[in-house]
Amino acid sequence: MKEYQKCAKEMLEFIEKSPSCFHAVANVKKLLEEQDFTELKERQDWTLEAGKGYYVTRNDSSMIAFRLPGSEALESNTADAVRAGEKVEGFHMVAAHSDSPSFKIKESPESTVEGHYVRLNTEKYGGMILSTWLDRALSVAGRVAVQEKDCIVTKLVNIDKDLLVIPNVAIHMNRDMNRGVEYNPQVDMLPLFADCGSGEKKSSLMKRVAKAAGVKQEEILGHDLYLYTREKGRILGENGEFVLSPRLDDLQCVFAAAKAFSKSIPEHYINVCAVFDNEEVGSGTKQGADSTFLEDTLFRISEALGADRSRYLQWIAGSFLISADNAHAVHPNHPEKADPTNRPYLNGGIVIKYHGSQKYATDALSAARMKALCRQAGVPFQSYANRSDIPGGSTLGNISTAHVSVSSVDIGLPQLAMHSAVETAGMKDTGYAVETFRVFYGE
Repeated sequence: MKEYQKCAKEMLEFIEKSPSCFHAVANVKKLLEEQDFTELKERQDWTLEAGKGYYVTRNDSSMIAFRLPGSEALESNTADAVRAGEKVEGFHMVAAHSDSPSFKIKESPESTVEGHYVRLNTEKYGGMILSTWLDRALSVAGRVAVQEKDCIVTKLVNIDKDLLVIPNVAIHMNRDMNRGVEYNPQVDMLPLFADCGSGEKKSSLMKRVAKAAGVKQEEILGHDLYLYTREKGRILGENGEFVLSPRLDDLQCVFAAAKAFSKSIPEHYINVCAVFDNEEVGSGTKQGADSTFLEDTLFRISEALGADRSRYLQWIAGSFLISADNAHAVHPNHPEKADPTNRPYLNGGIVIKYHGSQKYATDALSAARMKALCRQAGVPFQSYANRSDIPGGSTLGNISTAHVSVSSVDIGLPQLAMHSAVETAGMKDTGYAVETFRVFYGE
């Protein structure tokens, strides 16, 4: 139990340090560099060595990391041994996503109401439960783009302050509030930033952003800034069996995959940990799962190791992808929302997700392989399917395999209130995922 609590606390610390997708990737990068991983650039040639770990990022918000088989599995600790390809059987991959539903700050965001209130103009990013963002302390995180000499570079931004609030309308002014309210994102969901009346000094969001980024305000040429809730993650419950935190979907899986992958020592497979952005808005970006990022990276690994196209395709045919994106647990107040026979619960272990129309990529063979991994790790597993009369969304597995044709299973960790500003999950389940991924990666 203590080991599971320790893992859960580490996960919550990771999430707290990752208020945006850019911070999440930066924190995975830090974790990998502590294990001597080397950064590669897409615009440069790649020289790889057996047994070494590498990573490449795209847009600051997506990352693909990999580790090559080492000297114990190969004839020598050189790339020549890998070039022979005799003991490389393919890629072992886990994919998760760095983004979570939020509100993106628009250009020229400040507007004044009644000569007193300064609001920020925002728009929805992803499908969040709007009401959960009301009456909470919020702040701003993301990145800015600035020019340094002849280059445009980015700087991380996190305004570490209780800065904003989206105030509810009092029940006295809307007596039907508890009968259901439809929120208009352009009217009801704009955050209050400052009071510029009554002699208060004029405030500027971009001035605060520049200070947080360590640049001058006039140097900022562009920005990707999002709201985030200031509520800290915590362990709760009668026996400490639950975790409550923002962004569990999908940073819980990102953390578990990165933690297991970072110390892995593969023998016959090239281990891969992929963190994609923009899953919450369809993945159709250059850094999303529906881009060529994974395909490009796997091909370049093979190319750097001297594998011809035939050898590369053999490796792809022998590969396996675990698409890790959280799953809906049975809700204690609405158990009728769950499928009659596939009913995952918090702390019940890895959830294997099925969909007859293949919005999840799981099939009989990939499910069997995932169950075998869980059994080898001594970890419980559960099944999830949507009710046949409730449509579900797609995730990373079927999108990724449209570009790289590998056997794939869609899994997740069970949680409640998915896409709420603050979500609930099981305390043990992060540890279960880490243990299973370690077996998969061969640590």
